[in-house]
Amino acid sequence: MDRNDVMKAWATFFRGHKPLLSIELTKECPLRCPGCYAYDPNHLDGVTLLRDLADFKGDQLVERVLAKVDELAPLHLSIVGGDPLVRYRELILLVPLLLERGIYVQIVTSAFRPIPARWKGLANFKLVVSIDGLPAEHDCRRSPATYERILRNIAGHDITVHCTVTSQMMQRIGYIEEFLSFWQQRPEAAQIWMSIFTPQRGSMDKEILTRTERELLVRELLRLRPTISKLDMSSDMIKAFLSPPRSPGECMFSQVTETLSADLSTRITPCQFGGDPDCSQCGCAASVGLHSIAHRTFVGVSVHKLFDISNVVVKGIRHFKRMVA
Repeated sequence: MDRNDVMKAWATFFRGHKPLLSIELTKECPLRCPGCYAYDPNHLDGVTLLRDLADFKGDQLVERVLAKVDELAPLHLSIVGGDPLVRYRELILLVPLLLERGIYVQIVTSAFRPIPARWKGLANFKLVVSIDGLPAEHDCRRSPATYERILRNIAGHDITVHCTVTSQMMQRIGYIEEFLSFWQQRPEAAQIWMSIFTPQRGSMDKEILTRTERELLVRELLRLRPTISKLDMSSDMIKAFLSPPRSPGECMFSQVTETLSADLSTRITPCQFGGDPDCSQCGCAASVGLHSIAHRTFVGVSVHKLFDISNVVVKGIRHFKRMVA
């Protein structure tokens, strides 16, 4: 994120819109991944489950997404799920219409089905494929989106590989290097992002990294970064895994992102994980990425302070408008 990116995001935020929007396009997913935050009982309000929500199909979905995007005016839209490729017919219509609006579009998928050929080479478009580990572990966790199927479905595309590191991966020496080396050599992989499994507060998921494992992962990523050119993470971002934001109020990503569930009206708070995420163990690549630049200075003010000031001003303006209405 450079100066222009920060200033565009700030201007959007100051106008009362969050620059980042994430939409759970559908509640449907063919996978049943252990530890999936989207289907956690506390993801929404602790009562309603994602699968209980209404969602949309066909022209109705296309029209409602475009209306919501026009209303919220984001700079960047991340389309997640469920798995958004469940609605691939609608996405084929949606993607060009979103790009025409000047929005940067990112689709996050398991690549369980073929990627539309018309998405090859699109500008301001990113295809992120979730690949959690090497074949033996990944295929067990994420069937039917097996390595064999993924490699077949992404052929000819440029993708960003996103891996959520779990404790199981850290049990074997050299695992992270082997994973990164595999994807470094694959022509389809343009970038590699690494996250750490983020639990809900008080949970005991076996995927949770111990502090020792987290420190080991950071050392490994810093060691491998000079030789794995596709690892798209700065050293500051990697180090931020050791000191993530302590609360949603300190999390830049939480502050600048609006997250909507499959009915396109239910807001997911305090961040994309919903529920009560354990911020002390946050491993979200987006969160630590923004956190790592929060203290950079623009126009004489830190990025974090700039957005804090804007938030206060915007809330004040909204309150004044309500008072005089």
